[in-house]
Amino acid sequence: MTEELARIGRALEEAEAVLRRFTPGDVAARMKTGDDPVTEADTTVDALLRRLLPRDGEGWLSEETEDDPARLAARRVWVVDPLDGTREFVTGIPEWSVSIGLVVDGEPVAGGICNPATGERIAGAVGHGVTLNGRPVTVSSRPGLAGATVLASRSEVKRKEWEGYREDLFTIRPCGSVAYKLALVAAGLADATWTLVPKHEWDVAAGVALVLAAGGTIVTASPEEARFNRPHPLLSRLIAAPPQLVPEIEAEIARRG
Repeated sequence: MTEELARIGRALEEAEAVLRRFTPGDVAARMKTGDDPVTEADTTVDALLRRLLPRDGEGWLSEETEDDPARLAARRVWVVDPLDGTREFVTGIPEWSVSIGLVVDGEPVAGGICNPATGERIAGAVGHGVTLNGRPVTVSSRPGLAGATVLASRSEVKRKEWEGYREDLFTIRPCGSVAYKLALVAAGLADATWTLVPKHEWDVAAGVALVLAAGGTIVTASPEEARFNRPHPLLSRLIAAPPQLVPEIEAEIARRG
């Protein structure tokens, strides 16, 4: 994975350079299907990553590119979100990121996520560990959920979907980009995160690879959803945490109902 990690690092560096041409909080946006915004930054970074990442025979899956079913026949697929957290990017909240994941035979094996607004770049691969700005990191060693920091979707919190959890037991911290949330868990800067609404593979592929590479555990709704590069790339459930916290998290989710 050394060459692939180098490719990811170069792509993130060039993406950051492109994004410096834009001013978060002062960016024109249009709406895609539903209420999801998209900007020139999304599409420009998407084109850059597609030029830099895939090699012959490698597939491509991105939020901002029309899906090509040819990816389903590829063993190696790049799964990216050129700008995850566009809503936060448009409003100037520093919780957006560039997310690059590599999937091999259905397994997320390498990833890189950078947040130019905070100066954080988190990259790694299964079997090779994870670094934060070049420094080795791992998931949290917290022994239990008491006192933990759990990252929650800013949109879900706004819709009051996180009400009912025991905030006297752990702190719920709203955060925008799901890729960034997963990267923070992988780096041990937060203890856990989980989703309350479905997420696409491009939202989470890089982050899942990073959490696994950093010694964490990923829980999906089914073994099928643990496999990536599926015809319908949607996950209905995802928990990311150190292994010792997962039983308490699942009990808390079940208790809330």
